Amino acid sequence: MDFNVKRLAADAGTFLSRAVQFTEEKLGQAEKTELDAHLEKLLVRAESTKHWTERIMKQTEVLLQPNPNVRLEEFVYEKLEKKAPTRMNNHELLGQSMIDSGNEFGPGTAYGNALVKCGETQKQIGGAEREFIQSAAINFLTPFRNFLEGDFKTILKERKLLQVKRLDLDAAKTRLKKARMADARAVYCNVLCLLASSQAEQELRMTQSEFDRQAEITRLLLEGVSSTHAHHLRCLNDFVEAQTTYYAQCYQYMVDLQKQLGSFPSSFSNNNQSSVSGAASISVPTVAMSASLPSVSAGHGSSTASGGFSELRSSNGSRKARVLYDYDAASSSELSLLADEVITVSSVPGMDSDWLMGERGTQKGKVPITYLELLN
Repeated sequence: MDFNVKRLAADAGTFLSRAVQFTEEKLGQAEKTELDAHLEKLLVRAESTKHWTERIMKQTEVLLQPNPNVRLEEFVYEKLEKKAPTRMNNHELLGQSMIDSGNEFGPGTAYGNALVKCGETQKQIGGAEREFIQSAAINFLTPFRNFLEGDFKTILKERKLLQVKRLDLDAAKTRLKKARMADARAVYCNVLCLLASSQAEQELRMTQSEFDRQAEITRLLLEGVSSTHAHHLRCLNDFVEAQTTYYAQCYQYMVDLQKQLGSFPSSFSNNNQSSVSGAASISVPTVAMSASLPSVSAGHGSSTASGGFSELRSSNGSRKARVLYDYDAASSSELSLLADEVITVSSVPGMDSDWLMGERGTQKGKVPITYLELLN
């Protein structure tokens, strides 16, 4: 018990000494040991790394889950160390609604069949999104979070200890300075004066050694931030690869869906012929293929370039064509179409295989071949 009281008194004295030193530094009444420029630079870099890691993490979480309520729920489950309930994402919900409505209208009808196919594609996109989110969380967010909750907390702990050692060092310097000033003012220096000066010098050497040791520990930890940057760079590459895979899958799913819908015009034509003239027509827009994906583009072009259209392009002549359903021009270079009207179409060298040049009187513009039926 006696030992504990002495230890408590010593700790209280040390704490008081640090508080006095800190206060005098703030008031400009005491000298302060400055850290070397390299260490200060490392501290600034560590703070900057922490700041931007938090920002990137936050925005990535918003990207992966835009709903703040769901993010809060997932955070609570994570803190409780429980698995969050599995729920359908927006693509899957849309896909299920399309499938249900398609089955209601009848999968044997053109509209019902198209809805089912669109719904299945949306659910595929939803599955790809789920895989992307899981990959990004494991390979990107988790390493960033580990840095903030692990390495950086250790840096903060050692930095705080370095600050404490600096205060002890400066307090020891102040005590030695006061002891020497007392010796200089004394008419004669007795044994007590010499003992006080010697004790202050010994304390200064000890605090200087502890400060240097702590500064070296802190410096090594801060230099490790370079390894953190290298690790985060690899994580960033993994994130970009996962995002590329996700968008490529979505693109391929939509291309496949477009091919399936592109085979529907003949069915739409039969439906229009057998239905009343006031029935609404279905418009299926085509997607211009990106030049960066030539293999997919070429496959789509070859699937639609068949029969009379191939002959028309090879002959460079013109033919009459009936419009299967309405089409709204997306630009001034295209020609708007009305279902059942007859126009003149021709092939133009260099034009995409999915398009022909259409003429209606004095009007002229590009038209998609999936909206046309060549007449004999």
